Amino acid sequence: MFPRVLVANRGEIAVRIMRTLRDLGISPVAVHSESDRHALHVRSADVSVCVGPEPSRESYLRGDAIIEAAKRTGATAIHPGYGFLSENAAFAQSVIDADLTWIGPPPSAIVSMGDKLLARRTVMAAGVPIVPGTEDPVTDVDAAMKLAIEIGFPVMVKASAGGGGKGMRKVDSAKALRAAIETARREAKGAFGDDSVYLEKFVVGPHHVEIQVFADAHGGCVYLGERECSVQRRHQKVIEECPSPFIDEVLRRRMGEVAVAAARACNYVGAGTCEFLVGADRNFYFLEMNTRLQVEHPVTELVYGVDLVEWQLRVAAGERLPLTQAELVPRGHALECRIYAEDSETFLPCPGAISHCTFPQGPGVRVDAGIDGGSIVPMAYDPLLAKLCTWGSDRAQAIRRMGRALDETVILGITTNTALHRRVLAHDDFVKGLYDTHLLESPLPPLQTATEAQARDAATAVALERFLADEARPAVGAATSSSSASLWQVHGRGRVLRGG
Repeated sequence: MFPRVLVANRGEIAVRIMRTLRDLGISPVAVHSESDRHALHVRSADVSVCVGPEPSRESYLRGDAIIEAAKRTGATAIHPGYGFLSENAAFAQSVIDADLTWIGPPPSAIVSMGDKLLARRTVMAAGVPIVPGTEDPVTDVDAAMKLAIEIGFPVMVKASAGGGGKGMRKVDSAKALRAAIETARREAKGAFGDDSVYLEKFVVGPHHVEIQVFADAHGGCVYLGERECSVQRRHQKVIEECPSPFIDEVLRRRMGEVAVAAARACNYVGAGTCEFLVGADRNFYFLEMNTRLQVEHPVTELVYGVDLVEWQLRVAAGERLPLTQAELVPRGHALECRIYAEDSETFLPCPGAISHCTFPQGPGVRVDAGIDGGSIVPMAYDPLLAKLCTWGSDRAQAIRRMGRALDETVILGITTNTALHRRVLAHDDFVKGLYDTHLLESPLPPLQTATEAQARDAATAVALERFLADEARPAVGAATSSSSASLWQVHGRGRVLRGG
């Protein structure tokens, strides 16, 4: 396939990709900023190259430096992960022009789906249902006001070039529309360098449901079920699950066929995700297509028994899809909790040094982590630390296992959002599967019972005791008493190429 692949990313996604590379006998290459020199993804690679200072724009967003690193280390392909340059069509084309393999969709597909308005027009031509709204950027506020009155309030003002809740405003009345458009434009300009926005009908009782699609270069295209992503705060996903407790088999098949049609409309190749809003009336509407691997892809892998990164590599190497639509049969239920370095009450990031961490094990548990004891969580990057996933034969078992897994997760030295996950799992509407994107707008249950608190305090105390004992014991082969040096001696497996 490929003897050596460079992973143009950091953190948990880089580590996760490298594991599949090793499974396939492929040598992984890491890139890193100066502040990430001793990060877990660097220590997980065979070789790494520093591509610049801490700021992303001077390191992980430097496509020229990343391509040079690939050539310098003998990598013949580049996997972008998600975020950073993963949906940058110009970078994808630069990789191809450098005679390297781009492990992602064609640049033309990234362009077609990267702009939400262009994506709407592209899929409409294929008969894909979209939320009623404007088909061009809003240039005349009075005309937008007229359309909003026609389709009915509430409406959404959304950035054409963005995502992640940036440049997005819900508007409940005509009086508030003008100010919402101006605010969304400013926010979009600051986040994406593009202030164009459009209007969209607000769907009542919305579920955020996404369909995983996969296509090869031989005309094959399949969908791998759906993921329910409605546990959100400020349009940022918190917990995902597969399958959705709201979607039945008939609707799943209809949405899957529509997602495949959307992928075919832009001649897609590789892994992609079509995101939909599904109303309380079960009508569904296309939102956008993410032309990359998603953070929540593990729940699909657990339910369908596949490795989507392996599929990406095989398709990029020119192979056909490993399975047909008929062979893709779901089994059981899976959940994912995103573990962030952030406060559960304020949702502010909490960077710092991790003194110790213990992740859960046991039946039905999977952890994709980008940290270990001694890791530094910098302020400069997204504070996602790990993806905690559980699988069960049914949803109830998956939820129980997630509760256990959260109780077994111990991260010392920084604040994380595990408390929020415990509260969501205790929410009656979540347990019953009767929730939509407004779940976190309602009061959550108390954080914990006294018994649960005592159990977690005991687990933390044990972990801390072990950590202190390890610190007091000299590291094997260590020449100094430095904690970071000891970690590097014991756990480091790769060599670092200086410069870049």
